[in-house]
Amino acid sequence: MTASPPTTVLANPNTLSDRAAMGLPDSFVGRGDPWPLREHRDLLGAPPGTLVSVAEDPEQSFSRRCAAGAVLGLVGDPRIRPDDPPMADVPAARVRLGLPPGLAGEVAARWRHAGVEEEWIAKECPVYETELAAFRIALHPVTNAEYRRFAEDTGTTPLPTSWRFGSFPEQLGNHPVWTVSAEAADAYADWLSGRTGRRFRLPTEAEWEYAAAGPGGREFPWGDAFGADRANTVEHGPLATTPIGVHPAGRSPFGVHDMAGNVEEFTADDYRPYPGGVDVADDLALTRGAYRIARGGSFTRFGDLARCRRRHGWYERDIYAMGFRLAETP
Repeated sequence: MTASPPTTVLANPNTLSDRAAMGLPDSFVGRGDPWPLREHRDLLGAPPGTLVSVAEDPEQSFSRRCAAGAVLGLVGDPRIRPDDPPMADVPAARVRLGLPPGLAGEVAARWRHAGVEEEWIAKECPVYETELAAFRIALHPVTNAEYRRFAEDTGTTPLPTSWRFGSFPEQLGNHPVWTVSAEAADAYADWLSGRTGRRFRLPTEAEWEYAAAGPGGREFPWGDAFGADRANTVEHGPLATTPIGVHPAGRSPFGVHDMAGNVEEFTADDYRPYPGGVDVADDLALTRGAYRIARGGSFTRFGDLARCRRRHGWYERDIYAMGFRLAETP
């Protein structure tokens, strides 16, 4: 897939139309082949294990990884184990999180083309230390197939707005579910805990950041420089969700997939200033009051949201593609 670079934004995206906020013109933007399996027909008969290997092989082309993921979405993806989701173990540690206040302006300037304002970055300040007990975090965000079983079992409403007319997107079973509310994400974790007897929940903000950035405090899950081909963001992605795990070079130090793109992820915490920080009354605070913190980027947003430290939330617009992943208390 060849991505056309988005148009410069330079304005607060919350003041723009959805397409303008994504840096897209009003005219049609086509990315990729209209027949994405045409050049990868050999994958149609491949066993699921082989397809997973292709999808998660950074040496394969992006189009081939996505093609393997697409076939898995039709035949069944063995990585999706609803009652036993694959998890990464994160050991207990005393961790340093957050951003030095003197760097907020520099970070905002680096992402000015995406309309980033310094007060948004100021929410990441200052650096603070905290103790984290050992925990587990899901290798993938919760998928459509997993959420379907929850919806069938509980009769929950409302359904994800990405399920047009409430209809399950059959070919996208191994794509992250979006958009759901933070309360629905909590309800899913409670439901799965009841089914399994395990202690599933959403990760805290601190757990999420540490699982994404690792002990070295990386800027992005893969390192300190943005790589447009390492995450499904608007810079390089297909302007839609992708199957889980098809950006293997973007994995976090703990081996966790998709923490920098695809869909944004709710955490367990409402926004509040870090210890020693100031309360930032940005667009989210002014329009929503209290709000749940989300982390990670999405296919509708620029790479600034893919930064491990970035704190944001659900602003009620279609371009806010809100999903979630599970954590577990051992």
